Amino acid sequence: MVSLKGQTAVVTGTSSGIGRAIALELAKAGVELYLVGRNRARLEPVALAAQELGAEAVCQVLDLTDDAPVRGFAAALAGSFDILVHSAGVIALAPLSQAALADFDSQYRVNLRAPFLLTQALLPAIKEARGQIVFINSGAGLRANAGWGHYAATKHGLKALADSLREEVSPDGVRVLSVFPGRTASPMQEAVHRTEGRTYQPERLVQPVDVAEQVVAALRLPRRAGVTDLSIRPGTL
Repeated sequence: MVSLKGQTAVVTGTSSGIGRAIALELAKAGVELYLVGRNRARLEPVALAAQELGAEAVCQVLDLTDDAPVRGFAAALAGSFDILVHSAGVIALAPLSQAALADFDSQYRVNLRAPFLLTQALLPAIKEARGQIVFINSGAGLRANAGWGHYAATKHGLKALADSLREEVSPDGVRVLSVFPGRTASPMQEAVHRTEGRTYQPERLVQPVDVAEQVVAALRLPRRAGVTDLSIRPGTL
């Protein structure tokens, strides 16, 4: 396995859930971090935890749906960096006949448009570093169930974006990984269970650290190998 020590990563959606877990797993590996989220009060404890693991961590308060600050953040990054992890996401569930167009629009802007914009803005630096890009997708990016249509549409789009990007940047030495977690214990999944009227039992779900460990393992593979798609599902207890 290749060491990541001394590399730099930008991770979105780091306030909780999978994004937080990936940031801390990268911190354990000695990666310097830019922690991106909308709420500084929720980012700062993650930065402190990363620093306690021996990593440098900078909180970057950013609304990923606001183009100008996203471009400004990309322009302000000094030099090249090595890893970009897209973990920010929102979800709203409803049958197509009842789904609000505003919910579709907000999911599109956060789940698909924001990764497109941020990747495009940071791509020159990623190419310079022969870096790696991780898209945290969803099981809904592979299969769309009833009531999940407008969310799944954004995640199917994210898969297409990653697949196309991989073909474009592979000649530049850039690796692109799509991760498709099943139901994972997180505040988002707790809200989904409430919407579905189901009892939330986080101990029966994939844990964020399970996803994080597999992502970092994929990032540490030598360049002679690469993981392109990673599906993780709840096991049997």
